[in-house]
Amino acid sequence: MTKSCLKCGKAFDEKTVDDPSAEKYPSCADCWKEWTTQAVMVMNEMRLDMSLPEHRKLLRKYEKVFFGLEKGEGELQKNPDKRPQP
Repeated sequence: MTKSCLKCGKAFDEKTVDDPSAEKYPSCADCWKEWTTQAVMVMNEMRLDMSLPEHRKLLRKYEKVFFGLEKGEGELQKNPDKRPQP
């Protein structure tokens, strides 16, 4: 079955993704590999201990930001002159 990658928008066959944990978000093999590399950097830089639930939750937040499902903290607004409508 063909899906569209959340990160880059490319169409990919879900059978080509080898990592079973990549099924959380539809992502091509290249973007998933990029995320796993970034996840290691996040864990190292923030000294996350994956045995602690709050650290796992923080890594999941970074994962959602990476795939564009959430906005990161301090993310700049694209049009700063236009204020969001209430």
